[in-house]
Amino acid sequence: MKAPLSQDVLALLMEHRPEFLRFVEQKVGSRAAAEDLVQDAFVRGLDRAEALHGMESLTVWFYRVLHHAVIDHYRRRGTSERALAAMAREFEEAQPPEVDARKVCPCVGRVAGSLKPEYAEALRRVSMEGTRLPQFAREVGITSSNAAVRLHRARKALKKQLEVSCGACASEGCLDCTCGVPGAGGCAPSTA
Repeated sequence: MKAPLSQDVLALLMEHRPEFLRFVEQKVGSRAAAEDLVQDAFVRGLDRAEALHGMESLTVWFYRVLHHAVIDHYRRRGTSERALAAMAREFEEAQPPEVDARKVCPCVGRVAGSLKPEYAEALRRVSMEGTRLPQFAREVGITSSNAAVRLHRARKALKKQLEVSCGACASEGCLDCTCGVPGAGGCAPSTA
């Protein structure tokens, strides 16, 4: 069983916490991210802190722990940014399937209009009007990566709302919809 952390070690680390926080905040540019990183470093590092001898070596060691935490933070952020960029490229290169607009469920337009305005705009501009993703991103003042994520989330929200509105047929294609026809009894799944 591991011995509890000595009060001296804990007190010293807590005494220097504001300095640790300033150090990390200067490196990452965000108070919230710095708080998270310092907290994570405390949790990960405390079990190793007891092995150090001398209070001065403890703070030097903890600054090294924080330095590595900042490096890991930027590595993780770089990985997610590369993934978003790849998703944006995929959306840019993808050609939307040819769909006969006369066969598309009229519920799509109704439901799309009920989504968050930025989702409705992304669907209308990119999916319906054929605006290229980079152009759409420039026009609304966001990056191509963010536009790709917005479009993905908009499509996901549209699908979810159609399933709520039209039932199971929405997940099966819903290309022969009778929702809007009085007395027709709802959507009929696509036969294609």
